[in-house]
Amino acid sequence: MAKVDVMMPQMGESVMEGTVIEWTKQIGDAVEVDETLLEIATDKVDSEVPSPEAGILVEILVEEGETIEVGKPIARIETDAAKASVATDAAPTKAPEISPESVETEPSPSPVNDSTETASVAVPGSAQTQPKAADQAVQGTMETIDVIMPQMGESVVEATVIGWMKEVGDTVDEDETILEISTDKVDSEVPSPAKGTLVEIRAQADDTIEVGQVIAVIAVGEGVSAGTSALTSSSTSSTSTRSVDTSSAAPPVTQLTKEQIAAMKPEDLSVQLAPSSGLPASDIPREGSDGQFFSPLVRSIAKEEGVSAQELEQIQGSGQGGRVTKKDILSYIANRTTTSAASSTPTAALSLTRPGSQASSPANVLSEDSRDSIQAGQLDVSRSPKGEVEIIKMDRMRKMISEHMVRSKQTSAHVTTFAEVDVTGLVQWRNKHKQAFQKKTGIKLTFTPLFVEAIIKAMLEYPMMNSSVVGDEIHVKKDINFGIAVALGNGGEGGLIVPVMKKAQQMNLVGLAEEVNNVALKARSKKLRPDDLAGGTITLTNYGSVGNLMGTPIINQPQVAIIGTGAIVKRPMVMETEQGDVIAVRHMMYLSMSYDHRIIDGAHGGAFVSRVKEILEQFDTHRDI
Repeated sequence: MAKVDVMMPQMGESVMEGTVIEWTKQIGDAVEVDETLLEIATDKVDSEVPSPEAGILVEILVEEGETIEVGKPIARIETDAAKASVATDAAPTKAPEISPESVETEPSPSPVNDSTETASVAVPGSAQTQPKAADQAVQGTMETIDVIMPQMGESVVEATVIGWMKEVGDTVDEDETILEISTDKVDSEVPSPAKGTLVEIRAQADDTIEVGQVIAVIAVGEGVSAGTSALTSSSTSSTSTRSVDTSSAAPPVTQLTKEQIAAMKPEDLSVQLAPSSGLPASDIPREGSDGQFFSPLVRSIAKEEGVSAQELEQIQGSGQGGRVTKKDILSYIANRTTTSAASSTPTAALSLTRPGSQASSPANVLSEDSRDSIQAGQLDVSRSPKGEVEIIKMDRMRKMISEHMVRSKQTSAHVTTFAEVDVTGLVQWRNKHKQAFQKKTGIKLTFTPLFVEAIIKAMLEYPMMNSSVVGDEIHVKKDINFGIAVALGNGGEGGLIVPVMKKAQQMNLVGLAEEVNNVALKARSKKLRPDDLAGGTITLTNYGSVGNLMGTPIINQPQVAIIGTGAIVKRPMVMETEQGDVIAVRHMMYLSMSYDHRIIDGAHGGAFVSRVKEILEQFDTHRDI
């Protein structure tokens, strides 16, 4: 047998290249036929690449984050065990395996021999730069895996760290969330690529990092726990020949090798991550009395500036889950300094007087009791209600919604049109078939896919309703990319997001129901990618789900319109029959549409809404599911 090349697979007719996301096997690992070697990503799908043969992985030709053409070799597998052992021994990427016992028991013939050097600690700037045997002993049973800033969409080149769910020294499970990141389009959670221990954090909260850059390091294997003892015992065995000042030899974390980091205790790593002042943050607990988490950076700043743990708990955090960020504590310190300076200013200098009156002398300064009252003609703008107002800082989601809504009103000339729709036939058909529909498809049949289906039918007759404004041009789309407004959190307190169903005109009712359910679940579980929010031309928002009859929704830019459906209620209605007018109880709903008057005139927009109304009222009650 011989070496077998692993090729970049063809993931689709139009796919010409793929990007390596992560290697699940390393050089020297044994692999079975069809066992996953790596994960790759294309512009359409992420996929796993299996091993074509059983053997030993002896060469990796493409590193994580690199893009390679379809059909090119990405790795090599040796199917001959004897040849594989020779190949892996010669591979420069793997450190030789040396057991901790062999390092500890090796004799030390002279103060300058090799065994003495193994106990020394690498110091930045010295000539000693190669990993020593003790480090290699650790490395032989331990591996480190880089956590990479993920690609969140084709047009996204960077992302900002919102907050870390884990700290250095914490154990993590595979796929467990370790941090949250945000782009200009979506927030997302980053899972751990493997089970192990978080040994290094390279990007702090609020840092913006390019896609593909390393943001953390996770250690896996026995060396995570054994690393410290291996180095300690090796150092002890050679102290008689050479002393090492470890207090001065520990370099900053940015200059430590992965092997050194893995060999250190979590508490030592926390000190290394602290600011250069060297003041440990351990005097302030990681968690406050209310369970609020404080990062090492925040605790270090608090210690430097004399902020107590009690004060820290009173700071309103703007980070994820109300966490106190670096910006929050620095702002608190600045305000505290300003307040202290203001308190030393004489009260008389700050008092207000009525227009035309003489300034008060110190003798006429109001007493403490009278200062709380106000007389006719006075206005004390420095006073504010005490205990009456709760100040809540906007989180990132709320700021984005705020900016997006204001920009939409400033961009589009909004017009809203209403229609009253009799949906009795649609309601009766759904009530009759919803159980059979769920049994057949596994999905609950809501009104949303039925409304989307009717709107798409009308859009095919009114192609201008599938357009958008780009500069001074009108771009009419061929595919209908339909947006669904999804409220997040309890009662919508978590914000609002609009994922897009691509090529919705190709879906039947079952396909629409599945896609509506999928995008809603992805939105609420923070699994959306930026591409899932792009390309829409029209949106449906169901404000009737919370009992509202009608509304005037704001257009989701750069879309052309947004349609709202109100609550379906029973009302007595006058109906025309062959026998004359009768009064009957009907299921009624208000339909509204806000549209961009720059490209859609009132007559055209009104005709479109009337057509949607007509399709809903003429719903075929004899159709199959």
